[in-house]
Amino acid sequence: MARIVVIGAGLGAMATAARLAVAGHRVTVYERGATYGGAVGRFARDGFAFDTGPGLLHLPAVYRDLFVKTGKEPLEECVTLTQVDPASRHVFADGTRVDLPNASRAGTVSALDAALGAGAGERWGDFLVRARDAWDRTRRPLLEEPQPDDPSPLGREPYPALRAGLLRRPTTTLAQVGARELRDPRLAALLDAYAWSYGFDPATAPASAVVLPYMEQTFGSWYVGGGLRALADAVYERCRRRRVEFVFDAPVEDVREKDGRAVGVRLADGTIVEADHVVSGAPVPSLYRDHVVAWEREDDRPHHQATGTSRVTVCLALRGPREAGAVHRTVVHAQGGRPTVTVLRPDDPALRPDADHESVTVTATVRTFGEEGGESFAERMTEAAGQAVPGLAERLLWRHVRTPEDVLRDTGSAEVPGPALAGAGGLLLPAANRSPLPGLWFAGGWSHPGGGLAHAGMSGALVAGLIVEGDGFRGSR
Repeated sequence: MARIVVIGAGLGAMATAARLAVAGHRVTVYERGATYGGAVGRFARDGFAFDTGPGLLHLPAVYRDLFVKTGKEPLEECVTLTQVDPASRHVFADGTRVDLPNASRAGTVSALDAALGAGAGERWGDFLVRARDAWDRTRRPLLEEPQPDDPSPLGREPYPALRAGLLRRPTTTLAQVGARELRDPRLAALLDAYAWSYGFDPATAPASAVVLPYMEQTFGSWYVGGGLRALADAVYERCRRRRVEFVFDAPVEDVREKDGRAVGVRLADGTIVEADHVVSGAPVPSLYRDHVVAWEREDDRPHHQATGTSRVTVCLALRGPREAGAVHRTVVHAQGGRPTVTVLRPDDPALRPDADHESVTVTATVRTFGEEGGESFAERMTEAAGQAVPGLAERLLWRHVRTPEDVLRDTGSAEVPGPALAGAGGLLLPAANRSPLPGLWFAGGWSHPGGGLAHAGMSGALVAGLIVEGDGFRGSR
């Protein structure tokens, strides 16, 4: 039985802890804050409650696998999962609206044809066929297997774009895919919105980012009853049942190293904790900034993904009930000085004081510590949300704004990491789960296979497999 220290209590770190505990190891989690969940937070006031991180779950099979492997109760006995249908409503700059069904390729094609004109759905459907090729080429190495020792092949673009012609440059970015292959500014905006929602600028994101809409439209979008924070509660309780110990308000100051191997941690209060393995769920860049981990030169340090983006979240408390025909998720595309925003309106009694009120969450992707995030930006976000919520201005009781500074306080980084993407010369690959220092491992959104609830959960399976099975571990089969 090994002694294992886990730094941080985010979803990826807790998923690792639960799996390692089931394998017979003694696991202790040290969390610098007062609670668990990391980016999966909650804001509550006056009977209203809001998710402050992700609002929907994609690829729920990741957490189904976690719960099957760590206990008798399956995921559905611990949380309530509901498919969101329609998956999303889109309001474009010209006023066009379209509702996209959940996980129905034929339904999506029909909806786009009806809203945008004949041929629009066919172009989107043909695009998704090519996106599937990119998904099939990268799914195992990017999601299911440990990052290879030589990740350079993943730096090559896997998307089989349409032939560009003799006088045209090859398609290298997601924005070029939209312009050249979809040939409708609204379809291009639809594609761009998927990139922005994961923190990527479509003008610089590689064409391989086409896997993001493919993943959502193929495997669906799910809501967790009580909000996504309920998933964090369930994973925490699963850890506790597997006898994982949690110590809160306990910042880790240093990772201790001896004879070229991690041997424990030093807490901020000076306590030394010895360990056979250290799993860090903290943002990888913070290890450079806040910890001494034997990486004195830049070329000693693990590569990490940098998106340069963060999130602004506006929580809206509204009087009046949710109207008939309201949808769970609406994407209001940028118009004039208003940003693209995602408006979430879960029909969930757990998030409102009574049936005569409604909790609405509005999010926008922004540059890290840019000009966005102040009251004027929140006002523009609220104005855009009015395209999704009838009579919003008259119904508004109060709003609460969360900026990149709040993200930094809660998670240790203002940046929000995105899923691993192939192409771009490997720049959008996160850190490998195995760090350059033996005995130190990376889990969570800043490590392979990247950010997002599903990807963080996958990192837990990979790190646990590497520790338990050693160098022979090759991922799930």
